[in-house]
Amino acid sequence: MKPAAFEYIQAASVEEAIQALADHPQAKILAGGQSLVPLMNFRLNRPGMLVDVNNIDDLATIAVKDAGLAIGSLVRHQRLVEDALIGDRLPILAQAASHIGHWAIRNRGTIGGSLAHADPAAELVALMIALNGTLVVRSHRGVRRLTADEFFLGYFTTALEPTEIIVQCEIPAPTGRMGFSEVVRRPGDFALAGAIVAQSGAAGWVTWFGLGSRPERFSVSHWGQDDGERHAMLGELATRMMLAEDEEYKRDIAVNAAMRAYRQIKEGK
Repeated sequence: MKPAAFEYIQAASVEEAIQALADHPQAKILAGGQSLVPLMNFRLNRPGMLVDVNNIDDLATIAVKDAGLAIGSLVRHQRLVEDALIGDRLPILAQAASHIGHWAIRNRGTIGGSLAHADPAAELVALMIALNGTLVVRSHRGVRRLTADEFFLGYFTTALEPTEIIVQCEIPAPTGRMGFSEVVRRPGDFALAGAIVAQSGAAGWVTWFGLGSRPERFSVSHWGQDDGERHAMLGELATRMMLAEDEEYKRDIAVNAAMRAYRQIKEGK
């Protein structure tokens, strides 16, 4: 199928992109296009204008911020996998990004696009919630800073206003050691369920994704002495997630993913 007719602007700066969104309320930002373009082809999304931001270098930066990183919204997924600064300071981000789709998708898709799409099974959405990241958005009215919990509202729904653009993601350095695991039908598919876990001393947290309307993070007071105790504890936490009846089977998948992620920590992977 082909998309409905639309106008096209190639913005040369963030200011130009913001002005285009203000002037055309039905406009959409075009970055990697990995989510938007298929929706347009099926005519599930019919923007009156596309504002192409691919030439805005200011949106493609990675920099140290405090103990964490500030990542521009135009940074491609594959760069998240390969960047030395990310590998050194935030290796869990590189690990999570390596599970996104296939190489061709990672080579075009952007972190900002993934977060704006807000798929509940998306690895980067889960990571932002897991690490209490902050999204910086701009419009003609100014700048807003939203925590991940404030930004992600539910199924494919965010607090981003039609005239706003994500310009940066701020991800703090994790405390303790972390692990990541997901279950997919085929390599490159969206996860049936996945888990990001952290251990700091005897405690930590687990963030599950692919279940419910958005990823959810749960505190763990004690990881337990053995696999049986940990499995029972994670199973109890998983019962707190509100799932549709046809998703109930995913609880066991989520618990097993969390167990594998925890083993990564213990094995030093």
